[in-house]
Amino acid sequence: MPFQAGKIVKQYTNGYVSNRVLKMNVGFLLTAGSGHTHNTVFDVPQVRVAEDVDLAYVRGPLRLSRTKEGILVQGELHVGIEDECYRCLSPVLRDMTIDVEELYAYPSSRASEFSIDDDAILDIAPLVRAETIIADARGVLCRPDCKGLCPNCGANLNLGPCDCQEEIDPRLAKLKELLKK
Repeated sequence: MPFQAGKIVKQYTNGYVSNRVLKMNVGFLLTAGSGHTHNTVFDVPQVRVAEDVDLAYVRGPLRLSRTKEGILVQGELHVGIEDECYRCLSPVLRDMTIDVEELYAYPSSRASEFSIDDDAILDIAPLVRAETIIADARGVLCRPDCKGLCPNCGANLNLGPCDCQEEIDPRLAKLKELLKK
């Protein structure tokens, strides 16, 4: 089992830790009143943030500030995104920095997913999910000179040439004959 900030974190058979590690009890901060702050550092291993977002890690400091409207969450988190090259489909692990800044309303506003219920649990998973999707909107290459896949056989051209014969579109066959002359 992985170790995280003085506690054992359960790891599931799929390799991910529970996304409960992205939930914090902030009752102490809610009772402290406006103007109080708390700094915390995340160092979470492979985690499934949501059904559509899996991260290799979430690391970085967060500052929680109590305001009269709720708790302001600010920080710069490094997330490891397991992606694939958009040309050759090879796996790529990339480190991305996401800036998070969101006010979690308290008492709870049912209209927003960024609120704190009476149980005083602040869940940063929806915030991390949203910021990660925005940051990951562009595709990634495994390397700048990626050759991609062969359009005929699907071989990865970065590993070497494929055995396909160059097929000429029958509509362009006459042009090919002109090149031979």
